[in-house]
Amino acid sequence: MSTLEYRPWTDGDDLALLEIFGDPASPHAHQDRTMFRKDSNAPFSRALVATDQGIAVAAGVVFASTLHPQRLWLYVEVAREHRRTGVGTELVARLRALVPAGQSTELKARYTVTAGTDAATAAGFCASLGMKQIQVARDVVVEPGGLALPLFDDDGLTLEDIGTGSVELTKLVIEFYNSIHKWDPANMTLGSAQKMLLDDATGAQGVIVFRDKPKARGGKILSFAISYTPARADAPADVLLGWNPELGQDESAEPIRGMLAMLAHQYPVKLEVDGSMVVLSSLIDVLVAAKHATVTATTYIVATA
Repeated sequence: MSTLEYRPWTDGDDLALLEIFGDPASPHAHQDRTMFRKDSNAPFSRALVATDQGIAVAAGVVFASTLHPQRLWLYVEVAREHRRTGVGTELVARLRALVPAGQSTELKARYTVTAGTDAATAAGFCASLGMKQIQVARDVVVEPGGLALPLFDDDGLTLEDIGTGSVELTKLVIEFYNSIHKWDPANMTLGSAQKMLLDDATGAQGVIVFRDKPKARGGKILSFAISYTPARADAPADVLLGWNPELGQDESAEPIRGMLAMLAHQYPVKLEVDGSMVVLSSLIDVLVAAKHATVTATTYIVATA
């Protein structure tokens, strides 16, 4: 007979569950645990904790994202000794019952595979919920020496430092982000672009851009790179590499390749690349095959529809 009980998330549950779960298996898992929160209606969020004789052993949360409104994010974590007992499935059923009328009922989730980890349990759990893969993202470290530097010209290709508060840059970041999220439609705005990608609080340190010609002559940005403070001082720089979505794949290939060559000219850099980034993803494939890049983690994003 089950002794499990279910209750809403309360203050202090994060510390109690940390003792049960242990340290997160990856940076992604660390981020996912921050999803646990007290109930909210604006934005919608519900979290439940499963307890066994008063001791927390599992938790689950669903919440709405104003950036990606089509689906609710779902995250569930269960203590090792309670896995494969149905507690995760019960948490999801109870969370679904808390979703109000008018709110999206479609769910999305993710799980990450790193060296030495087994994703079979997470994959099986997601499949049991009717979730199917909608995207695959890779964390990649690119080493120096794999790409030739681009050729600059006083009247042509130009490298420029630009402020993170630049309106021109912010608008381009919005267009880029929305364009690569057709698989999970995004409503990135000026405010959310600054808050999530460009604000000092995000760790954004600086930005460089390639223009087709000097700005004074009306040059437009072809590609950009935003560098972020790495999690550890000895870790590779964390970089978001983007491009002007008005460019076709052939047109964007050289600005993307050239920017990556600049970034990894002397020191390794870390990127997150998913299947929607066709040109960059193909370039990464080539570098991995040539042993100039290493995939450190693969994240599978799944959804009910």
